[in-house]
Amino acid sequence: MKLKGGKMRSEEKMDKTKILVVDDESRMRKLVKDFLVRDNFEVIEAADGEEAVDLFYSDKNIALIILDVMMPKMDGWEVCREIRKNSKVPIIMLTARGDERDELLGFELGVDEYISKPFSPKILVARVEAILRRTGQTNKEDVLSLGGIVVDKAAHQVTVEGSPIELSFKEFELLSYFIENQGIALSREKILNSVWNYDYFGDARTIDTHVKKLRSKLGEKGEYIKTVWGMGYKFEVEE
Repeated sequence: MKLKGGKMRSEEKMDKTKILVVDDESRMRKLVKDFLVRDNFEVIEAADGEEAVDLFYSDKNIALIILDVMMPKMDGWEVCREIRKNSKVPIIMLTARGDERDELLGFELGVDEYISKPFSPKILVARVEAILRRTGQTNKEDVLSLGGIVVDKAAHQVTVEGSPIELSFKEFELLSYFIENQGIALSREKILNSVWNYDYFGDARTIDTHVKKLRSKLGEKGEYIKTVWGMGYKFEVEE
């Protein structure tokens, strides 16, 4: 059977808001990137200040920069000064030092937000979305629509053939994740990492429980969630 939605997937990619993540720690970049990608942002990475400046000037579509302070070659302050000469792009500074003088310097340089490590990735994503709303650069993928199901991520509402349905927070996130990855076989481990995040240490069978409830609430549309035996699930809309 032929899948619908190939066109939607290519359009999604074009519409995603692009974030530049700059940190010399690859683990930190991956953590931040994973959470942003899960919220449908496109992420590009830089491992030091010089690379960040080069990427910024070569890519005119960067909507926001997440910038670490302590880096080799060119630190976050220098990067901020350089970018502020030519651009008002929103900048979030990350630092392991909770020094008030650092924070004041950041705001003097035109930093939009200042977050001390360690931080909650969920809070960081919420700050990113708030700044983009404030600057009029909302993510165009706030509304997902496929096979008669419409997910409004900003309003946290779901309709099926125009009728609203009530979902729990995790059911809502799970449905959004399925639609964003339509046609892709997703392992239980991948679903856990993406929807329940890295701080979840429970049984993977919780996914099966949530899928069962989600299928029931979607009614006939619940058939879109296919079981991939021995692996996990796939969201597939058929003609």
